[in-house]
Amino acid sequence: MHKGKRHEVAPGWDDEADEGGEPPFKPLSPEEAAQWRQRHPALSVWRVVAWQAAAWVLSVAVTAAVVALWWPQHGAWVASLGYGGAAALVPAALMAWGMTSSALARWLQAARPGQARSLLAGWLWWEGVKVLLTLTLLWTAPRWIPDLSWPALVVGLVVVLKSTWLAWMARPAAPHRSASSETLK
Repeated sequence: MHKGKRHEVAPGWDDEADEGGEPPFKPLSPEEAAQWRQRHPALSVWRVVAWQAAAWVLSVAVTAAVVALWWPQHGAWVASLGYGGAAALVPAALMAWGMTSSALARWLQAARPGQARSLLAGWLWWEGVKVLLTLTLLWTAPRWIPDLSWPALVVGLVVVLKSTWLAWMARPAAPHRSASSETLK
């Protein structure tokens, strides 16, 4: 170790230099928080499920057309891809229903409105249901699809799981900033 020598710190990374300035985080007032929420509307879970369903239908349709044109003897590829997508879509839709419309969701909301703990408990429950249902559907796939193609099943699963970004990209644009919202910078 070097005694008495202080090593050089890159600009912007020295914690001691930040201590004397203004605080790095400023909490929003209730009015500012309401303005922020108005400019950044929440994305509906049902919109995400709808985009997943659209990606699933499109992938099955494209696969069916390709198989019909070039590999008609591999019809199981279409069924496998469709089943793989359904193995992700059905549990996601069930979780969306469970988090928004089920009796458990209504009970947790009524028992402890706005409590993060009850929301987390509901999310953990439905996420567990979703994972177990997905695993069960994948495990039973060979029983339901004769001549199952595992690569096609995985492609269908991945297409549906990775299509959630479509909902984010296609979400409605937030209203333009007004002069009053410039104070939030």
